[in-house]
Amino acid sequence: MITMMLALCGVEGLLALQEPPKRPAPELDGGKGWLNTDKPIRIADLKGKIVLLDFWTFCCINCHHVFPDLKRLERKYPKELAVIGVHSKKFSNEAETENILHAVVRHDIEHPVVNDAEMKIFEAYKATGWPHFILIDPEGMIYGRAGGEGIYALLDEHIGKLVKTFEGRIDRKELVWTLEKSKKKSGALYYPGKLVATAERIYVADTLHHRVLVLDPAGKVLDRVGGPTEGRADGDFATARFFHPLGLALKGSTLWVADCENHLIREIDFAAKTVKTVAGTGQQVYNPAGAGEALKTPLNSPWDLALDGDRLLIAMAGNHQIWALDLKKKAVAAFSGTGRESIADAPHAKADYSQPSGLSIAGGKLYVADSEISAVREVELDAAGKVRTLVGTGLFHFGDVDGVGTAAKLQHALGVHWKGGQVYVADTYNHKIKAIDPATGQCRTVFGDGKRGTADQKAGEKTARFYEPSGLWAVGDLLYVADQNNHAIRVCDLKSGEVRTLAVEK
Repeated sequence: MITMMLALCGVEGLLALQEPPKRPAPELDGGKGWLNTDKPIRIADLKGKIVLLDFWTFCCINCHHVFPDLKRLERKYPKELAVIGVHSKKFSNEAETENILHAVVRHDIEHPVVNDAEMKIFEAYKATGWPHFILIDPEGMIYGRAGGEGIYALLDEHIGKLVKTFEGRIDRKELVWTLEKSKKKSGALYYPGKLVATAERIYVADTLHHRVLVLDPAGKVLDRVGGPTEGRADGDFATARFFHPLGLALKGSTLWVADCENHLIREIDFAAKTVKTVAGTGQQVYNPAGAGEALKTPLNSPWDLALDGDRLLIAMAGNHQIWALDLKKKAVAAFSGTGRESIADAPHAKADYSQPSGLSIAGGKLYVADSEISAVREVELDAAGKVRTLVGTGLFHFGDVDGVGTAAKLQHALGVHWKGGQVYVADTYNHKIKAIDPATGQCRTVFGDGKRGTADQKAGEKTARFYEPSGLWAVGDLLYVADQNNHAIRVCDLKSGEVRTLAVEK
């Protein structure tokens, strides 16, 4: 396996002019498939264009953060610049072109992407992590490289220099790509990310429709909040806008929403039929020591929420931490984690997480789906408490193994929910639902056979299949699952073993 140094945050290395002789850019050979184009792309085909290669993998939050910057560059230099995504996988599930296609659509990527499943292009360009960028001049020579997020200004500066240097030699014919999103038709749901439920209502983050849906148990739509387009606006249910809403937390007639790509926490008041922002500035900032007034403190990709009395706990995926929003004092602060992307069991100030993405509270404990280390963590809720790992051992340790403690393995789990002494887990990249007993450490498969699919299941059978499930919530004997890539809500009966797909009204 290739050993990689992950580019976490900020700038890993500055772009610099290459000293002569310049190195020709290697061809994009060895890919296992292409997306957003009807044919493979070669560096030779792009002669006369400035080319920016983006090495990424779809699990990585830092990679997500650069997509808006790439789009800004593509808009600024539509005739001079060609961006090519090189998807070099971390997890085995990310090696499949079909799975990458869903990520390309979810993140609205509008340039060609090659599936570098065997890391051949990654190695040829000597990339060192995700995200990593290679800038190529119009003569096909490597100009420079950089890594990490937050480098729009740096890339813009050097692309601008290349435009001036090669004035008269740039091919300004605008490139047109065949986008995967143009082939997709959304149904009632479009990549639902998270949900919460009561006996009477199911609240769904209909993520790529940029809205929250309220359903009855039969799938009838009772309320639509926001959507269908992305945006950032408070107001009534029709005018409010979200951008990739994910985690939800409910108390009475109030629903809090992790508005992930707006980097905000929103509050839906179902009595007043209004939406308002309660935390965040709309700016994405890596600040692991962050604290202050809720509406004046930037957040970083809030992914999930859990309510603990008068404080709202936030899975701050972009900071690799758990934060807390004091709903009475209207203040936010880091609660647990150093901000380092790693795994360390320790008191809150010294514990390490890696892209926490799912939360559930029970019995004075917070359970966390810690996705990049394929882990489930148990967090004590008092300020002097500690973090311990139930399943998971490190950034590059993953698999699909039932067992006890360190013998068990998950693959990029995104969701957890405690019910009846068990922590149910959306084992996302294994396309399974598992359960962990916190008392014994026993981890077992409950639903799914590890293959992606849409199959339901009758009592006594083992036919159920999911496709990257990402959120779950139990009510009574029913476990509701946000089955992300199937654009569906699945209903799993924990007593009978039946699995069915909820017929959601369009």
